[in-house]
Amino acid sequence: MVWGQRRDVQAQLARRRAARARQRAEHAAACAEQQEILAASAGGDLHLHLADAYRRSAECHLSSARLQEAYAERMSTWGGDETSRPRFMTGVAEACGTTSAALTLMGSDHGQLSVASSDGPSRAAQDLEFMLGEGPAHDASVGGCLVSAAGRAIESRWPAYGPALTSLGIHEVLTAPLRTEGNCIGALAVFDPGDGTAAAGTLTVIADALTRTVLLGPDADPELYEDADHRDRVQQAAGILSVQAGCRVQDALAMIKARAFADGQPPDAIAEQVVRGTLKLAQGT
Repeated sequence: MVWGQRRDVQAQLARRRAARARQRAEHAAACAEQQEILAASAGGDLHLHLADAYRRSAECHLSSARLQEAYAERMSTWGGDETSRPRFMTGVAEACGTTSAALTLMGSDHGQLSVASSDGPSRAAQDLEFMLGEGPAHDASVGGCLVSAAGRAIESRWPAYGPALTSLGIHEVLTAPLRTEGNCIGALAVFDPGDGTAAAGTLTVIADALTRTVLLGPDADPELYEDADHRDRVQQAAGILSVQAGCRVQDALAMIKARAFADGQPPDAIAEQVVRGTLKLAQGT
């Protein structure tokens, strides 16, 4: 399928997902209103609790619809080629009031499985977390709560990650967990949002929308994150290096991360050199 046709198909699919999300939002809002009427007439905290849950669900679906509509608009009006196609994460960042946002999926050990970003700085920030093993996405995923830091607090909270992040020109980070029932599958981070508590509320709603309706919901679509890096090349390189060095894969992965950080390169770049055999990290090879 040529790029123009693919672009049109993606725009149409996004509009359909947006329409379904708006229908779900309207249904949830109607259910909330019904529960509020029951609470007013019959009383009881249960009806109020259900009304609140429905209101939050409606807000979630409405947020998802807006993200899909923004993506559809970008796709339908884009005149470039496939190499510079619009990113879904660009709309996520703008909805959060910034240009830099990154969605990171985490494994059971809270290590990065995949990352999708809106621009270079947000991707570089997630590479730093991957290499250093500390940072806001890790903390939000582990704690299951909002993580916020700005100014000097960034460097004091994360002794290794903090100075590296501020060297990118980033002065504020706000991160929300991607929560599911009894679990957390990752985090959504925004950089330099500059809107205080309002940004925190918006980020929480959008993180919930992404988790429930884009990543895991009935309209879940991995195509929206086709620019995501699943760290496949890094894992391949770690396997090769573990054989060369006679060490565990985890130790080989640590060697790749350390070399990438020391050289100021993305871990993918080091991994590519290891796979091609142009870089030897194991002694005696």
